[in-house]
Amino acid sequence: MGARKKISADKRKEALKTMYFAKLQNVPTSPRKMRLVADMIRGMEVNRALGVLKFSSKEASARVEKLLRSAIANWEQKNERKAENGELFVTKVFVDGGAMLKRMRPAPQGRGYRVRKRSNHVTLFVDSKNTNDNQN
Repeated sequence: MGARKKISADKRKEALKTMYFAKLQNVPTSPRKMRLVADMIRGMEVNRALGVLKFSSKEASARVEKLLRSAIANWEQKNERKAENGELFVTKVFVDGGAMLKRMRPAPQGRGYRVRKRSNHVTLFVDSKNTNDNQN
């Protein structure tokens, strides 16, 4: 049974070598706020997405912009060439909940209110349009 898990982990690693992505972990904002920014750029061409993020008033957009630049650099590194204008698209973006810091806030009559300081993990995938057409 242990051998089967090992094989699937190896396949997963091989699959990740053909994908172009970047991860941002333990971002100290709530996942809900980050998903608003992620939804803005999902499916967009990367240069347009960078422009949208740059002029967005959301605090989380600066972090996602840096993550998108990292994903583009990862694509360029694996393909050993520069990305051309209009070639790369944001294929998938997902935001998962991270660790939660639990604190107590003093409340009336000796009680304590629970405060949950949420964090999140963002994973962003980029790929060229012609690769997406071959998959569909």
